[in-house]
Amino acid sequence: MSKDAVSITRELVRCPSVTPADAGALGVLESHLKAAGFDLHRVTFSEPGAADIDNLYARIGKGVPHIAFAGHTDVVPPGDETAWTQGAFSGDVKDGYLYGRGAVDMKGGIACSVAATLDYLAANGGKPPGDGSISFIITGDEEAIAVNGTVKLMQWLDERGEKFNHCVLGEPSNVEEMGDCIKVGRRGSQSGTLIVDGVQGHVAYPHRATNPIPDIAVLITALDSEPLDHGSTHFQASNLEFTSVDVGNPASNVIPARASAKFNIRYNDHHTQASLRELVETRMTTACGNRIRARIEWEPSNADAFITQPGPFTDLVVAAINDVTGRKPDLNTGGGTSDARFITHYCPVIEFGLVGQTMHQIDERTPVSDLEKLTRIYRGILDRYFA
Repeated sequence: MSKDAVSITRELVRCPSVTPADAGALGVLESHLKAAGFDLHRVTFSEPGAADIDNLYARIGKGVPHIAFAGHTDVVPPGDETAWTQGAFSGDVKDGYLYGRGAVDMKGGIACSVAATLDYLAANGGKPPGDGSISFIITGDEEAIAVNGTVKLMQWLDERGEKFNHCVLGEPSNVEEMGDCIKVGRRGSQSGTLIVDGVQGHVAYPHRATNPIPDIAVLITALDSEPLDHGSTHFQASNLEFTSVDVGNPASNVIPARASAKFNIRYNDHHTQASLRELVETRMTTACGNRIRARIEWEPSNADAFITQPGPFTDLVVAAINDVTGRKPDLNTGGGTSDARFITHYCPVIEFGLVGQTMHQIDERTPVSDLEKLTRIYRGILDRYFA
């Protein structure tokens, strides 16, 4: 199995599919899945101001239970390719490691799920037992703005009447070693810009101006000093982080007319997007009093907090991981956002893939042994799922 997973990973890594380019990556998957009897659908979505994106849906079987593997074939840019010890898109194997952009995030995970599925089908007469189904939900739009990828593909599938019982997303969930972590949820993400209006004037005549810089400092302190919450059963505490402060003022003898500060909030299940905005705006208004003129411009967000509650499906995945690695993984909700935030509206979803230590780095790489382990784990999930 490891050879199959390695060869598929190398094929995928050799496609320089930096978002929004596909560069043949979906075609690699189509060739393997078509040969195994999957029904294939290549679907392209468009959005004004964004690149057209190809997505792939493949299914074998007609009924239930229906388990899907999900992932993305697009990758972040390689950076300075001369700094890589192996070619950024070479897929080279050296000293037991497979190198290349996407090897970890997350072409390796997709390759393992395909290799495990092909092996499982070959051992079971070429199709899932009974009325069962196995699907692949693959996008080319995860690493950028994610508007023409999984979010629209799931809507398209729902409109066609496709229903899923469970989904495994192959994001690199493990922290230190294979089997240490399953992502069962994610915090939400909301960005905004705090804007304070002043009155521009000469620094020698401050009584004729209103300086917004001290005022925005007051508001930053007010919004940053008190916790949004203290965490919940499955989530760490929400946090608001300011990421820039700008006045757009090149002159040292002019009091600026406006100051702004960008921020991002990672929030847990104590909040909805609406209640979170209301909480932050109330704190801002209180800090402003009757003197400071301020407002918040909120950015659109499609990343709400979600959780897949522990139960029979998570137990099944934990058992498959334990059989291969001897570890009982932590059920975790940390980290950034992922496409699981879209899938959760249609079925329970967990994330389990490779170890994420080198993702997005120069010399991104994964041990070949981890590809083998992950393939065996996915095969174990299928064995248990259709038992």
